[in-house]
Amino acid sequence: MTLLAKSLEQLTDWVREQGQPAYRGKQLHQWLYQKGARSLNDISVFPKSWREQVAETPIGRSNVEYRTIAPDRTRKYLLKLHDGAIIETVGIPSEKRLTVCVSSQVGCPMACDFCATGKDGFTRNLKAHEIVDQVLTVQEDFGERVSNVVFMGMGEPLLNLPEVVPAIRSLNQDVGIGQRFLTISTVGIPKKIRELAEYNLQITFAVSLHASNQPVREQLIPSADRYPLETLLQDCRDYVKITGRRVTFEYILLAGVNDLPEHARELARQIKGFQSHVNLIPYNPIQEADYRRPDAGRIETFKQILEKEKVAVSVRYSRGLEADAACGQLRAKKEGIAPAISR
Repeated sequence: MTLLAKSLEQLTDWVREQGQPAYRGKQLHQWLYQKGARSLNDISVFPKSWREQVAETPIGRSNVEYRTIAPDRTRKYLLKLHDGAIIETVGIPSEKRLTVCVSSQVGCPMACDFCATGKDGFTRNLKAHEIVDQVLTVQEDFGERVSNVVFMGMGEPLLNLPEVVPAIRSLNQDVGIGQRFLTISTVGIPKKIRELAEYNLQITFAVSLHASNQPVREQLIPSADRYPLETLLQDCRDYVKITGRRVTFEYILLAGVNDLPEHARELARQIKGFQSHVNLIPYNPIQEADYRRPDAGRIETFKQILEKEKVAVSVRYSRGLEADAACGQLRAKKEGIAPAISR
């Protein structure tokens, strides 16, 4: 059994099974989530004889293979897992919070046209402890508490709900991050949005839309041909009805592709009528990529059209560009894969 991502109750049951008193479960919980234990041998309050007996029990921590730091203090990590797989994690600091962008898979099967992770293919789902470990790694490296977590790194979270949901429980109850400060982002998977809604979590839910019509969406997101925009938006409306929480739409602005005034008006028509918010994300110009970032005037015009149509909208500029902070960039650079950007 891997110990990380287990609850206090589960850890207490485990120590009892090992013949130890129940209070050792609370000690174990504290050392895992507050003191950063990477081995049971690190837990000095445990009897030495018992530590030696259970020394091989895996806690579930990764190793930092590589780290970059951008001038804005954003830090990006390549983490090596127990099987040698490499994933990316990003720590994004600001004056009032520290956000961690976590991966949910090794690689990604969605193959979005603008994403380096998709170009690298899919290897496997991450386990809950491998997700929680990413947050603890960033927290320990910064020496400050993580306040927000976004599932916007490598992988499609809705394809790994059996591990993502337990990870959310652990981040909330064990690490102590409020559910409303946890965000799951998806490009859209048929039937999975309703499945997520039925967990009745108080998280933030974001959908990577990136297009105002079906043809453009299929150009950018190959899986969209099996999940029509109209059906996706209806599932989002159902999500709002079930959870009572709004949907955030992520929209990467690509010059000449999806950033024209007619696209803005079309987008407004598509999402009118239910609780939502649009994050406009200007594309990051990257070597060997086929897309360009719109100029400032085009970005502002797009935003103003949405505002005129009474759509809640904001512009979100990516952080840590010098640290290859967009999903897949750093891993791609290290492995010789042509970089692009994340959703």
